[in-house]
Amino acid sequence: SKTTTHHSTPIVDSKSLMTASTSSSISKRNASEMMTCTTSTSNNDTTTTPFSSSPSRRRPLSRRQRGNLATLLTRKSPFSNETGSLPIGEHDPEGAIALVRNAKILVVGAGGLGCEILGLGCEILKDLAMSCVVRDVVVMDLDTIDVTNLNRQFLFRSKDVGHSKAESAAKFINNRCPWMNVVPYHGKIQDKDAEFYKQFNVVISGLDNVEARRWLNGMINNLVEFDSDGDPIPESIIPIIDGGTEGFSGQSRLILPRITSCFECSLDAFAPSAAVPLCTIAETPRIPEHCIAYAYVLQWPRTFPDRKLDADSPSDMKWVFDRALERGEKFGIGGVTYMLTLGVVKNIIPAVASTNAIVSAVCVNEAMKVLSFCSQSLNTYKMYMGSEGIYSHTFVYEQKSTCPVCTAHTHRLSLPSTTTLNSLLQQLCDGEFRLEAPSITSSSKTLYMRKPAALEKATRGNLDKNLKELMTSGEELVVTDPVFPDTSLNLVVTFEDEKMA
Repeated sequence: SKTTTHHSTPIVDSKSLMTASTSSSISKRNASEMMTCTTSTSNNDTTTTPFSSSPSRRRPLSRRQRGNLATLLTRKSPFSNETGSLPIGEHDPEGAIALVRNAKILVVGAGGLGCEILGLGCEILKDLAMSCVVRDVVVMDLDTIDVTNLNRQFLFRSKDVGHSKAESAAKFINNRCPWMNVVPYHGKIQDKDAEFYKQFNVVISGLDNVEARRWLNGMINNLVEFDSDGDPIPESIIPIIDGGTEGFSGQSRLILPRITSCFECSLDAFAPSAAVPLCTIAETPRIPEHCIAYAYVLQWPRTFPDRKLDADSPSDMKWVFDRALERGEKFGIGGVTYMLTLGVVKNIIPAVASTNAIVSAVCVNEAMKVLSFCSQSLNTYKMYMGSEGIYSHTFVYEQKSTCPVCTAHTHRLSLPSTTTLNSLLQQLCDGEFRLEAPSITSSSKTLYMRKPAALEKATRGNLDKNLKELMTSGEELVVTDPVFPDTSLNLVVTFEDEKMA
């Protein structure tokens, strides 16, 4: 097993936190101890017990007696991190609090609802703040607050609609929890370079789409450095805790770059989004979603050619709803509602607040473990199925031996020599790699490069050429793509017809 030593630099003074934590504990002690008790008489003996008349029930410990997270971190445990199935480090009760307080945590996503996997940012920030030990957090999010966010994202208020989620969330936490230092960043995660991500001790991801999660996974995996023996250097490993929810279901996982499976290893578990053919929407709608898509994809541009649909505008959405309702009546399709219209246009999946709370708590719990080593780490995947019961399933998600991100694997393809370069690139996009905009070079020349524009123009002619005109069979190609930041895919292509000959 590998032992990860976190690179922690003292950032803030701990006295203010101790003062805030102590005063908060004292101020709430009386309220927590004023619990409703009932008095029961048995054999002329009077016993006061909380919530029950049974003399055998013990009075719950008060807040002062229970302690807080600091109590847990400073005590030895038979279940410390080194005793688990995925040991990362050894728990030191004397230094555990300092490791957490001096750590810098990146929270990616400040929402509570996204498109494919629901974000958890608000809940994660709340849990980090209420730990009363975490101090330094950076939160990143690209989105602005919509009025529909207000029913589940408790850090936002009506006055925040239209403002940055990251900035509003950071402002709320900093005002409510003065021991916290939450720094917001409103923008894309792709806008930051490797040096930015190197400063963090752990990354908690609450992203709402697969593409962004792939990019973040690739970036953090690419930061790992190796020693002369080819083993990962523990200090360069930044754990990723990835969480997501969808309705009553949720998942959380711990990723140790280059040691455990990464997000790319589980890409097959996320089916590509199925696009509805335009002809179906235009000619043969079958479900309410087709009617809504027809209204905002086809009818809106025809009616308002010079104005883009504003999904945050009530009047625009009312227009789309009315047109979709008319089309549903025309084809005898019921179920077109205003809320469904919002969901289709904004690609919304209904959020369940309790699921978000549970999964975010698991994510923050794992963050505390990898920072302090106070308990056994999750190995490596946890599934929560709220619609089936209160129990959850934990299992090891195995590393994919051919993963292009966390393994140094050379991939091989066997193709006819008459295959065009464009067909090869399309296969890389549609196949197991699911690339977005690949560029490709051989050992001797650039076959096709998308950027800069001048190089793209110069290599565009190669797209229609056969592979045998551009390379030799068995030659190694290097493929780059935006989903793999600062890294590449090694590919060896052999010609089938030459094998047969």
